[in-house]
Order: sequence, then C-alpha cells, then structure tokens
Amino acid sequence: GAGARRVRPDPRLPIAILRVDPSFVAVEKPAGVPSHPRAAGELGTAANAIVARFPECAAASPDPREGGLVHRLDTGTSGVLLAARNAAVWPLLRAALSRPGCEKTYLAEVRGSPPDAGEASAPIGRVGRRGARVRVDGGRNPLPAHTTWEAIARRPDTTVVRVRLHKGRAHQVRAHLAAAGYPIVGDSLYGDGGAESLQLHLHAESVRFPHPESGALILIESAPPTWAKLGE
Repeated sequence: GAGARRVRPDPRLPIAILRVDPSFVAVEKPAGVPSHPRAAGELGTAANAIVARFPECAAASPDPREGGLVHRLDTGTSGVLLAARNAAVWPLLRAALSRPGCEKTYLAEVRGSPPDAGEASAPIGRVGRRGARVRVDGGRNPLPAHTTWEAIARRPDTTVVRVRLHKGRAHQVRAHLAAAGYPIVGDSLYGDGGAESLQLHLHAESVRFPHPESGALILIESAPPTWAKLGE
C-alpha cells in the first residue's frame, strides 16, 4: 500500500528550514539535490530530509513519493520548497500556489546582456520521452505561461536577472529565457552550450501566497547563492 511507498527519512542530508507553520514547512533545497524520490526506498532527496525532521509530511501528499511537497524544483535549482504537514492542507496549499495572488521570484544568471526589463508570454508544451523537456510555442498540450524579468547585475559576459512567474509551468524560467536568447548559465538542456560541468544558476528566491487556512499573506524568502551575490 501507500505506507510502503512513502518517502523514507534521510537524516544525513542537511537542509535549511525557512519556516515552520502548523500546516506546512518551507525549506531551502540545495542545488544538485532532487526534490523527491522517483522510486520507493530512494534516499538523498529534499523530501527524504523533510520527512526526517517532520515525519507527518510523509502521509500528507496523495502521491506517497512526494513526502508532502506541494510543488517541485528541478534538481539543479536551489531555493524555497514547500511541504504540507497533513493531508487536509495539501490540496489547499497546492491551490494557494496556483492562484493569481501567488507570486514566485527567481534569481538567474544568464548568458549575454538582456534589456533592463523583459517578458515572455508564449505557451509551453512538453516534448521528448515522458515529457522530460518543454518547448516554447509548441510541444504537447501547451499551457499558458507568463514570465517577466529585470536585470539586476551586469557582468562581462553574463547578467543576473530577477524573474517573476505569473503562471508557472515546468522548466518555464529556463525555457522562456533561452527562447529570448539568454540561456541560464549551466543549462545544457536549453542551450547553454559546453557548460555541462557548471551548476545551473537558477535559484527560487521567494514565494508569496495566501495562508491555506487563515488567508493571511505569507512571504518566504531564501538568501541568494554565491553566484548571485551582487557586487561580486
């Protein structure tokens, strides 16, 4: 049953706790760590670390592999990740994150020199086996997506941008920026050629959403990683 497939606790994985609320926890996922296991028994993911600290999260999500997570970040992406602490709050929290009132910001270091402000609103569909990649203005079942960004630090060959997601899809920030001609540093999947060895320079900086029970606006922020530190 579901109990056997639930995420196993992995106390060895250090994870920074950003917020503990009676109904959810917010953590800072390190870059290079998957959000949750793909198979039963797998260790070393953010969900394993969350369940080690908050065992109740293991029973909170409909899919037992998710360990209570209400959204996910790509393995290479660092930053804010949210998990529900009980099954009643999971659908409420998921709904709160998909409403227009929810705002997510990311920091990204991109190749080239984009204008001070930009936006993309082309729909995004999935391509490839099991929909492992996405395509802007194409692919299967394209869904509306809207991304805006502003340049916050210019470097000789790259620019750090702050990105706002107005409608969030898988790989949206990566695909929209690459389609605009500014692939994210370290993103071999979407066109940062020859950068296989580099870490993906994408960080989920903040999430603002209405509390699933009280409706009060919650803002959870995560400190910028080394590559995004301004003035360096």
